[in-house]
Amino acid sequence: MRLYRDEAVVVRQHKLGEADRIVTLLTRRYGLVRAVAKGVRRTKSRFGARLEPFAYIDVQLHPGRTLDVVTQVHTMEAFAADIIDDYGRYTTACAILETAERLAGEERAPAPKLHALTASALRAIAAKQRPHELILDAFLLRAMGFAGWAPALDECAKCATPGPHRAFHVGAGGAVCVHCRPPGAATPAPGVFDLLIALLRGEWDYVATVPDSVRNQASGLVAAHLQWHLERQLRTLPLIERSASVSSVSAAGGRQVAG
Repeated sequence: MRLYRDEAVVVRQHKLGEADRIVTLLTRRYGLVRAVAKGVRRTKSRFGARLEPFAYIDVQLHPGRTLDVVTQVHTMEAFAADIIDDYGRYTTACAILETAERLAGEERAPAPKLHALTASALRAIAAKQRPHELILDAFLLRAMGFAGWAPALDECAKCATPGPHRAFHVGAGGAVCVHCRPPGAATPAPGVFDLLIALLRGEWDYVATVPDSVRNQASGLVAAHLQWHLERQLRTLPLIERSASVSSVSAAGGRQVAG
């Protein structure tokens, strides 16, 4: 079978045998690919360091029966050095990779938009120019849009009545009007919906003016909406450092934000 190559984000890796590793790659053309990197745990490995998580690589692979085999790797961008030296950036980047892997779906299902978004988010975190938690929220909103799970923000999730609306219910699909509001819906503080829309659109000048209390409520809604659709909690989200604690959740509204 022919060798093939692609650009990829290294999502994660784990040990295999005494010297090998299995690496999970989010590739540009082929989506998720799991491959064996042989001998990379030996000190004389040619490309072991190039297959660490957060790396953006050009990789050549040989198709295998169960797992492909990495035959060549070139580093295109090394984000790890600017990410792992700070706990907040590190946990945020881990949450991005975990989410990307979950949303990519089945192996070899092309997800070029998610691939590009993931690389862009890691690049932004490594650049250290914006708060890492806001980069994560923008990533999650856009990634959910690619998956078909984007929350309704400027119209009612149930009847499509144009907003602005005051309530949010995860199970209903986002913002809800006064007529469609289910029991247990959250009532976020003023400005939360505006911030979510700005994050989705990349309006960073506006985002920079929003107080931490509004940011934290918006983060809570984004995380709740994502995990509702995933039907499980992401391991990395509770580890992320934020400017202040995000409000508690309630089962009735999915995740309730105090308001």
